[in-house]
Amino acid sequence: MAYKNEDRYDESVTQKLIENYKSIITNLGEDAEREGLLKTPERVAKAMQVLTKGYHSDAHKIINSAKFHEDVSEMIIVKDIELYSLCEHHMLPFFGRAHVAYIPNGWITGLSKIARVVDVFSHRLQVQERLTVQIMNAIKETLNPLGVAVVIEAKHLCMMMRGVQKQNSVTTTSAFYGEFEKNPTRSEFLKLISAHLS
Repeated sequence: MAYKNEDRYDESVTQKLIENYKSIITNLGEDAEREGLLKTPERVAKAMQVLTKGYHSDAHKIINSAKFHEDVSEMIIVKDIELYSLCEHHMLPFFGRAHVAYIPNGWITGLSKIARVVDVFSHRLQVQERLTVQIMNAIKETLNPLGVAVVIEAKHLCMMMRGVQKQNSVTTTSAFYGEFEKNPTRSEFLKLISAHLS
């Protein structure tokens, strides 16, 4: 496991990454040994292990760690979950908010676990489309709810800093399962989060 927690890292992975980042800095035309860059490879090596720690976490285990039987069947929504991820095409950040809802079918989970599921999948090299579906599937597979809905809106630095360089574009993706595939339920969910959408 490359990432253990905020303070401990797999030293063998860290050392390999340090050498790779030294080489990248040199190949870009910089001096990897100058004062300002001397510790940069180590900093980046550790940062990347944090930014990709989701590869070493199990969303299903997180949900199951706070899974409770409850006889409710009303929509549960966790809105405005901030997320930060890395685009797998350019390894530049994208960031935004996730809105997640589910309709229980005998089981609920702790509200913080929904946010942790978002973190698990966003702390990987990602595309927003896949991220949206992965969050939905983890909840669907673990809680077996009557329905799940996920909407993500994000800004992508790969579009803002390079390529088309569009500074104000926002990408919105959605995934719906079960009751949320029916228009009345989906419309209710979208209305409840509409004040938060850009």
